[in-house]
Amino acid sequence: MIRPLELFVGLRYVRSRRRDYFVSFISFISILGITLGIAALITVLSVMNGFGTELRTRILGVVSHATVTGVTGRLDDWRAVAQRVRANPEVVGAAPYVLGQAMLARGKAVSGALVRGILPEEEAQVSEIGNHMLEGSMAALKPGEFGVVVGSALAWKLDLTVGSSVFLVVPQGQATPAGFFPRFKRFTVVGVFRMDQYEYDSGLVLVHLDDAATLYQLPPANVSGLRLKLEVLDAAPRVSRELAAALGSEYVARDWTREHANFFRALRMEKTVMFVILLLIVAVAMFNLVSTLVVIVTEKQADIAILRTLGLKPRSIMGIFMVQGATVGILGTLIGTACGVALAYNVEALVQMLERLFDTTFIAPDVYLISELPSEVHWFDVGMVAGASLLLALLSTIYPAWRAAKVQPAVALRYE
Repeated sequence: MIRPLELFVGLRYVRSRRRDYFVSFISFISILGITLGIAALITVLSVMNGFGTELRTRILGVVSHATVTGVTGRLDDWRAVAQRVRANPEVVGAAPYVLGQAMLARGKAVSGALVRGILPEEEAQVSEIGNHMLEGSMAALKPGEFGVVVGSALAWKLDLTVGSSVFLVVPQGQATPAGFFPRFKRFTVVGVFRMDQYEYDSGLVLVHLDDAATLYQLPPANVSGLRLKLEVLDAAPRVSRELAAALGSEYVARDWTREHANFFRALRMEKTVMFVILLLIVAVAMFNLVSTLVVIVTEKQADIAILRTLGLKPRSIMGIFMVQGATVGILGTLIGTACGVALAYNVEALVQMLERLFDTTFIAPDVYLISELPSEVHWFDVGMVAGASLLLALLSTIYPAWRAAKVQPAVALRYE
């Protein structure tokens, strides 16, 4: 089989001969640098994907995928609206809620919180809180009994357990001859949940929908809105627009991407910044590739001169060294991609092994929201990394190959 001369000579230069160990060694170092850079980049991006997915799952286990409310911030007949909303095939759950603010007081300890009135039998359709109970249960919330479910951090702050009494003080009140007095009501703790998110564990309390309506003096069948769970999480913006169009101008539909836009935008920006920073590692490896090719061109000046005297054109000389540099870049990219994907799929097991080996904990559960190291490989990210690496490798070969093409045979052979 006859191969093109440039490809044959370029690949031959990649392989070592007995007197070319130094050239082969620096070629190996170049491949190793590219491999390590790409493996680190793919692994870090996969871990960030895993963190993003895990945080999103935990956040959306408390908040809703989408909400529907009236333009006044209230729904007058939530059952009729829920029936219309459930007509959308992508809505798998809908539950009413009453939202308000309150101050929880027990003895001399006080703490602000967000009060959410719910129907326990409906809430399981849209929330995961019922699956994270430390004490009690959501079913213990009965209308008229004024029970409350609190987060673990809030329970610790106010020294609350199941059966404890706590006063809920709402910002509404009444004016009397003695002055303005806020309204308050004594509630009994019937459950404690822990979502491992301090924002909700310390600032969210759940009461029965009827008790919340009584507390905030809402008319009968009047709620703040409906919380929805969708079949496809990422379809929330589109489904919200469809619901808003179907319900009419008297209603407002919002999705989780708008309610937590800043948080998830920060995650995406952080991932982009990390991609750029870690890509610099690959860029450094490419500079090493440039220096490797320059050294090889210097070492091979006599060979270049002989090839030129045999009639090889400068364009072919340039092609030889571009083939050599591209081969190094392709090998480094392929090996690095394979190592990065393998490491990304097994990074959690590797971290656990290192923790057992060194008897330490890298991610302490009492400090971080997530105690494990989740990883999620996105093949689009892998393709982006591999493509960027190949592009940088090809660009890195241009200057050394151009320099090789400019070698003059007479000058190169003068002292041979």
